Amino acid sequence: MNSELRHLISDAPRVMVVDGSKLVRKLVGDVLVKELPNVEVVACAGLAEAQAALATGPFHLVTTSLALPDGDGLALAKAVRTASGQAYVPVIVVSGEVQSRLEDRSLTEDVTDYFDKALGHGALATFIRGYVQPEPVRGARVLYVEDSRVVAMATKRMLERQGLTVVHTISAEDALKHLEAHRGTDDAPGADLVLTDVYLKGELSGRDLLGRIRNDFGYGKRQLPVLVMTGDENKENQSNLLREGANDLVLKPIEERLLVTKTLFQLRVAKLPEQRSLDA
Repeated sequence: MNSELRHLISDAPRVMVVDGSKLVRKLVGDVLVKELPNVEVVACAGLAEAQAALATGPFHLVTTSLALPDGDGLALAKAVRTASGQAYVPVIVVSGEVQSRLEDRSLTEDVTDYFDKALGHGALATFIRGYVQPEPVRGARVLYVEDSRVVAMATKRMLERQGLTVVHTISAEDALKHLEAHRGTDDAPGADLVLTDVYLKGELSGRDLLGRIRNDFGYGKRQLPVLVMTGDENKENQSNLLREGANDLVLKPIEERLLVTKTLFQLRVAKLPEQRSLDA
């Protein structure tokens, strides 16, 4: 495992679960105990309890709902960021409001990532394990679209270190040719995930590629996940990419830990059977 991820790995991870519902806290805690051997789950009912828990020692990961009885998850994320020794701890929002929050870009920079409750129990465990005990999905194929060879070389190395097979193209047109060559075959869609920059040389952009994958080819988010890399800070543009079918965004400059975690998570979720919502 590369050094950038080493600080996330622990044989006995300590995870804080913050939710106003005792049932949800137990549900999430039970999933973690089942799926992560030796995990220590610290369950907190609200912001005040969580702040007190932060003073007891370091955590490997914090999950929180958006709405808390005495505050909200965004305030907790900020508290984690300001707590001594907690600056680089992943803070995950677990909520049923994630998609709408993503679309209006109202999650703050203090939040590392987010999880939609509708994805279900197994996906949540997979998601959290991806942060505290990253595991490779060896042999998975990533169709990577990037017109800068320097950027492509560095990013390709990040992915290949995780045992992924990377097929690099420099244009959306070439990526579409690759997908077209596999359409209707036993090997369709020809990749397990697409990672594309939004701005590309050529007539078609990454956004155009996304539209073709979702509409012309008809591949859904589980059949062919699409991660879009963008340096565009315009929140409306980011929201549009998500509305148009991107599974997630990877903001530039690329941070290896987040790129790898997001990529491995989408690959694992794509292989999971459909599950009941956490609220079910």
